[in-house]
Amino acid sequence: MKTALIIFTRNPELGKCKTRLAKTLGDQSALDIYKYLLQHTANISKEVKADRYVFYSENINNDDIWSGAHFSKKLQKGNDLGERMHNAFDELLNLDYKKVIIVGSDLLDLDEQIIEEAIQKLDDNDVVLGPAEDGGYYLLGMKQLHPAIFKNKAWGTETVREDTMSDLKNKAVSLLKPLNDIDTFDDMKHYNQLKQFYTTHD
Repeated sequence: MKTALIIFTRNPELGKCKTRLAKTLGDQSALDIYKYLLQHTANISKEVKADRYVFYSENINNDDIWSGAHFSKKLQKGNDLGERMHNAFDELLNLDYKKVIIVGSDLLDLDEQIIEEAIQKLDDNDVVLGPAEDGGYYLLGMKQLHPAIFKNKAWGTETVREDTMSDLKNKAVSLLKPLNDIDTFDDMKHYNQLKQFYTTHD
């Protein structure tokens, strides 16, 4: 099985995750929502036919939802998101994986079928990209390292996907369907399953 699935996760600590959401709902609700999103990501990832790697932002937690029976655990390395992703891809491609896919951990719309589709699309493409509705991307897959896409990006802004696509203009890129990642209250208020975490916000 020479496919690797990377999940990038922030350690779920009060006041340190979903900070834009916290401005509206407060730190505790933001943390509760993030934990709910992490559990969703863990549940769907377990179903994907690949070796699964969780890369933590701060420190490796051996006793959490990422069971050692399903996930190998590593630490992100680098000064910004681009460096951290570059290093994660580089590490796993050097372990002789033929396909490596990375996903974020804040999408309720992501499911195992979308990830499996991305793996399949790498048979005939150099890169597969899952566009996020905010201008970034929720999934990136490749068979060899393309270092340019991890450099000179304004991470977390609406220009990331467009800039990434221009770095890949000479490559065969397959796009998945756009999905909504959850960074702000507007991103999440139409999800009924998240309404348990807030009551009075409009």
